[in-house]
This record gives sequence, structure tokens and C-alpha cells, in this order.
Amino acid sequence: MTKAISSENIAQYAKDLAATPASSALQKAVMNNGILATSEDTAKKIDMTPTFSIDLSTGAVANQKQSGRCWMFAALNTMRHSIQAQFKLKDFELSQNYTFFWDKFEKSNYFYENVIATADQATDSRKVAFLLTTPQQDGGQWDMLTALIDKYGIVPKSVMPETYSSSKSNELNATLNLKLRKDAVALRKLVNDGASADEIEDTKSKFLSEIYRILAYTLGNPPTEFDFEYRDDDKNYHIDKGLTPKSFYDKYIGWNLDDYQSLINSPTADKPFDHLYTVEMLGNVLGGREVRHLNLTIEDFKAAAIRQLEAGESVWFGSDVGKESDRQVGIMNPGIYDQDSLFNTSFAMTKGERLDYAQSLMTHAMVLTGVDIVDGQPTKWKVENSWGDKVGTKGYFVASDAWFDEYVYQVVVNKKFLTDSENAVIKAEYDKPTLLAPWDPMGALA
Repeated sequence: MTKAISSENIAQYAKDLAATPASSALQKAVMNNGILATSEDTAKKIDMTPTFSIDLSTGAVANQKQSGRCWMFAALNTMRHSIQAQFKLKDFELSQNYTFFWDKFEKSNYFYENVIATADQATDSRKVAFLLTTPQQDGGQWDMLTALIDKYGIVPKSVMPETYSSSKSNELNATLNLKLRKDAVALRKLVNDGASADEIEDTKSKFLSEIYRILAYTLGNPPTEFDFEYRDDDKNYHIDKGLTPKSFYDKYIGWNLDDYQSLINSPTADKPFDHLYTVEMLGNVLGGREVRHLNLTIEDFKAAAIRQLEAGESVWFGSDVGKESDRQVGIMNPGIYDQDSLFNTSFAMTKGERLDYAQSLMTHAMVLTGVDIVDGQPTKWKVENSWGDKVGTKGYFVASDAWFDEYVYQVVVNKKFLTDSENAVIKAEYDKPTLLAPWDPMGALA
């Protein structure tokens, strides 16, 4: 039986407020300064000095500006680190705009195909509603970036630089989502009116041609062949002619992307550890690499990341960056804002509870470039962000190990740094991973 709030209830709550120690002073402080500034715990910043026992030199940070391409920046940053060292190219960047173009294009086709596949369902069914809520967006995951590289390669930033819409993507996203929803009306009608497969495909192809035009106008034409011209840190001039995006990747990066595995830490009852998972309707390139997550305990999860850092290779990771984080100074540490003491209550939830009750999920991807190991245990982590050099320490952040435990959900590690048993799970379950619902938090796009 429901029960409304009574005037007696309110009187009691006001009495409780008046009885709270220092209530009047705290109220004035919060009203004038806000919750975070009032609850900030300076002591939580003291141990977050940017000094690490393992510290990779990775150069200046990039800047994704007003776009949601962190996953793309983070992945390309891990790859540019090896180019910088091998070819003596300080602060070299790969073109985030090039992969952005193909991601938008492939996501449009992915959306059309899902619309066609669910055309027999009502628009208020959960799956169709999920599709129509955000037909496409800037975010993504590691496996989605590797699917793009497998198909399209990559290019230097000098070959396809940033544009207005790549750096400030809200107008482009609004236009694309309007177009995709409008096209969904037509595609669903064709299917439900019994149109032939050829007619549906021809209509979809026409729509994709229009999407390509929108992307070309806003992001530019993706190059098919180019010359790579540069001067290295020793001032030596180089030019490499007649490259394609795929030949550039093979020559200047050359990673076997199949060697890299997404690991997650999701301590929820529906995802037993040491099993492989995928997410329905999560992807961009149809027929390309699909998402595969190996769920590990936090101890095994961190150990794999540390082994890769010890070998001198940075680590792509996904986290909920906005939680318990001071963006300006670049510190992420639980308790940095002591709201429990300020409001005389408890906001504590476990990591699993936050996932199950929609309080947290992966929102941002960055790169681990260092870790401080003390007495055999990690205490804090060095983080390369993609928000430019005006935040943190020239763009680098520090995350406490406790923050890593609570808010890091995904790392990508070369399989050679996994244990034999972990690799055995990947091999045994790769073709039959457990399928998660489209709205599962492990399907969140960074």
C-alpha cells in the first residue's frame, strides 16, 4: 500500500535537520559554494603526486575537443607511442578524423541492418526503442576500432586533419540521427509491406550514399593513396610515397590486432568470472571483428595490465571518469569529495551494485602509461587523457589504486601477458560467448 508524505513527516524531517550538528554552517557553505567544493577532502590529493616506479615516456597528450571520440583517441594513442619511438617522431598523431569518418559510415549501415532485422517488432518494443534512442553516436569500444582498422587501415593526422565537425560533433550527430530515424521509417515500411530483399537493399544503398555525402561535406574525403612526408627529431627529412591506409598501418605499426584481448571487471551475479561475453547489437562493421570481453577478478584484471606496462607497452582502458574525480587537477581518488560527512549519510555502494542499479558504467577511455608499485602492490596509476594539456599535469592524470578497483571496467592487453588458463578460456569460448542484452552496462560506449 502506498503512503503519501504527510505534514507530520515534513515537520519531523525539519526537526531532524535542525538537530544535525553544524547544520546551519554547512547549509550556508553548500548554498554558496556547491556540493563538490564544500565536500572536497584535500588530504585525498596529498598521496597523488605524479611519480611512478614504472613510467612510460609517451609525449604530449592529444585533444578530442568537443567530441566523444575518447575510445578512438586512446586506441590510436597506444599505437602512436610505438611510432614515436621507432621513427623518432615527437608528438606525432594518427588521424582521428579518418577513423571517425568510417566509424560514422559503418555505424549507419549497422543501424539500418538492425532496423531491418527488428522491423516485425513494434516501435515501443525494448529493442527497437533502444535502437531509435541513439541511432549512432561518437562513442565506441576497442574491438570496434580494430574492426575499422582491419577494413580501412589508418593514416597520419597530416593526411586527414581535423575539421569543425570532427572537433565539435554535436551538429553532425543531430543531422545523422535525424537522417537515420527518417530512413528507419522507410525501411520498416518496406519490410512490413513485403518488399523484396533486392528492393530493400537498393533503398538502403541509396541512404548510405546520402550518408557518405553528409560525412564528406563535414569531415572531408578519406584518402585512398597518399605520401607520408615528415622530418624526424634529428631533423632528417623523409618521404614515403604511394601509401594506402592499410599499407601505412602494416609498415608503420604492424600490430596483429588479433593478439589483443578486451578484459572486463564486472563483479555482478549475471557474469561469472573467467568467461567470455559479447553484447547484442553492439558493433559498427558488419562482418568485422565482434566484441569479446573476458571477465576477470580485479586482481587478475590489474595483474594483466601491470605485466604489459612492465614490458614497456601502454594500456587502453575504459572507466567512469566522472566519479570521484577532480578534472582540473587530474586526480581520481575515492573520498576526494566527502559527501557522506557533509550530508551525514552514506552513499556507499559496491562496484556490482553501481552497475546493477545504473549508478555507474564505462563513460570514457584513456591510456595507462605508468603505475607505482610499492612492496609488490600498485598504489597509483599514470593516465594519459585526451582533453589537452590544460588539465592535470600537462594532460596526464593520477588514479589511486582504490579508484582503479571501483571505476575501471575494461583494459585491453596483448594475450601474451595473460595466463595460460585465461588464454584457454578465450580459445574455448571465442565462438560461443555468453550473449548480453543490448543495454547491459558492459555494452556502454566510451
